[in-house]
Amino acid sequence: MIETIKIGTIKWHHILDPKEEDLQYLENNFYFHPLDIEDCRSKTNQRPKIDIYDDYYFIILHFPKFDQLNRFLTTKEVKFFWGEDYVITLGATHWVVTDLFREAQEQAARKEEFEIGTSDSLLYHILERLMNKTHTLIRQVGNDVEFLNQDLFNRHAEKTIERISVTRKNIILMNTIFKPQLPLFHKFESGAIEGYAENMEDYWGNILDYIQKVWDMTEDYGEIIEGLSKTFDSLQANRTNQIIKILTLISSFILPLSLITGIYGMNVLLPIQSDPYAFYTVLVMMVLIVGGMFAYFKVKKWM
Repeated sequence: MIETIKIGTIKWHHILDPKEEDLQYLENNFYFHPLDIEDCRSKTNQRPKIDIYDDYYFIILHFPKFDQLNRFLTTKEVKFFWGEDYVITLGATHWVVTDLFREAQEQAARKEEFEIGTSDSLLYHILERLMNKTHTLIRQVGNDVEFLNQDLFNRHAEKTIERISVTRKNIILMNTIFKPQLPLFHKFESGAIEGYAENMEDYWGNILDYIQKVWDMTEDYGEIIEGLSKTFDSLQANRTNQIIKILTLISSFILPLSLITGIYGMNVLLPIQSDPYAFYTVLVMMVLIVGGMFAYFKVKKWM
């Protein structure tokens, strides 16, 4: 269903989870290019882009969002048709744009004045809200990285490995989201995207600063998580080596004792076996062997 708000001479059309009749309406009344309509019809995420036409722009952008368990990031796609006197937003359950549209509806119902006078300004406010929310999500990922940094030396290896894997997956997704969009936003600031209002360069530059900042944060977190992962692997390898070392030392102590008990367990004639103190003699001999090995290992600094 197409919902519309009139802001002065500007109209904001919002289509949440567009149906075929909605897309047909856009094609018949706004005469958008059929390929743009086909992109809106597609259920799979399209590559971020901006198509420039004589009388409108078509923009596809991606933003991250946590899943229902607040664990893994997913990609949310929002599409814009941007004309001189209108902005059309389309998306499947994109929460930020929908929330902003509902706020605008409530403001219109209260008959409050809007501070938006052009379609460029409206698009800027939508993008700014999206960027602010994105920055909050990335800070949350940054908190996960910081937690891992503090929790790296605990003994719960399985939980730490799981958290590192989840955080790394989220950072990789953010990389795939933001990297192709950097050149797109550079077009706004450079003037390649002229828009319909004057003196918008500073505002588009602000949006570029937002995405440049989140991209830098994503790269920083990616480097940190890689470093933490390597450090954790080294710690686990060292712990494994220590365990193997202890087990090897125990086996070294037990081996000569097992040999002696095996020999004296055979049904053949052996020295001192008829001696009434044979058991204690063998026992003392075993203790001396263990003591000697212990002292030797200490001198060699093997333990």
